Amino acid sequence: MRRLLPVLILVLAAAGFLALRATRPAPPAVETRERVWRIEAEPLAAIAVNPTLVLYGRIEAPDRVRAAAPVGGRVLEVAVRDGDRVEAGTVLARMDPRDLKPRIDQAAAELERERIRHRHDQEAIAQERTLLELAEAKLARFERLKNARLGAESAFDQAREEVARVRLSLTQRRQAIAEHPARLAQLQARLAEARRDAERGEVVAPFAARIGKVEVAAGDQVQPGQALLNLYPSDALFLRARVPAIYAEELRAAIGRGETLRAHAEFGTSRLAARLERIGGEADARGVDVLLRMDDAAKLPVGAFLSAVLERPRLEAVFAVPPSALHGGDRIYRIEDGRLKAVPVLRAGERRDGERLAMLVRARDEAAPLRDGMLVSRTHLPHAIDGLAVEVVGGGGAGGAAAGATR
Repeated sequence: MRRLLPVLILVLAAAGFLALRATRPAPPAVETRERVWRIEAEPLAAIAVNPTLVLYGRIEAPDRVRAAAPVGGRVLEVAVRDGDRVEAGTVLARMDPRDLKPRIDQAAAELERERIRHRHDQEAIAQERTLLELAEAKLARFERLKNARLGAESAFDQAREEVARVRLSLTQRRQAIAEHPARLAQLQARLAEARRDAERGEVVAPFAARIGKVEVAAGDQVQPGQALLNLYPSDALFLRARVPAIYAEELRAAIGRGETLRAHAEFGTSRLAARLERIGGEADARGVDVLLRMDDAAKLPVGAFLSAVLERPRLEAVFAVPPSALHGGDRIYRIEDGRLKAVPVLRAGERRDGERLAMLVRARDEAAPLRDGMLVSRTHLPHAIDGLAVEVVGGGGAGGAAAGATR
């Protein structure tokens, strides 16, 4: 019995294990479920719109005027300060007239002296002709005496020398009379220049302008050509900015067609309108210069840095989607039977309205066109692939952006 008891226990334990295993409940079947990603979506709508470019540039005044001292002298008065606005004809600064009037007096005196000299030359030339006749008669007498061997050779030579001197004097007198008109014109021009400089000694605003910078003060001694101040028309300011070179020909063609490409810029709390007026003729690695005329330039100082949003020429039949809808920059995903389907696209530009940004796209492949009403994902999924199961839970935000982009 001692030998059979362990065996009996083992048999009973095995029998109990088998009984329990046979009577255990069946485990529930494992159901494999695919993960469904929740996304936002919106329908596409074809629109006609002007794409935009964001530009960064600086305010310039191409018609800036630099007022300089006409002659060396002392500044008598400066009537304006930096930033002042002045009307046309306003006196801005004055030079001391005591530095300018002597030049006028000197030029007038030289002119009068030339006129007196001319009158003297005209009176003297008749006398020199008489002297020449007498000298030639004297030479003829000495020549007859010399030929008759009644006169000295030296006397004949002196007579010849006297005739030569009188002829030279007469020639010089005639030359002086002939040069008189040229000398008179030169001195008259010098007098006019002195009077002009005297007038410029009073610096007057040539147009309604804003003072840029005053560089001198009353009492300063200045040199000829030294800048006194500069000013510019406050209604003719431009924003100089750079655009990528690939857009230059497009913008130039639009200007050639007479299109008006509008822009707006932010300066402080003000929103300023502008329009594209000129495009530079040279390009570099940073792009091409464009000049935008500011419509309301009175609030802007020259040199201010601004950002602006410029409209490009109008595009037809493009679709506006939010930036998050683009995957890899060249495809979007439409939703078909709860799954994603990639659609290749071409980027035609972007449209910015305030803080809203919409990307403008066209279909790249005619075999996969974009259609009005096509439901596309506006949620950016880094792992998005064809056939990914999705569930649409919201949308409409990009639709608002597209509506704002339509004009």
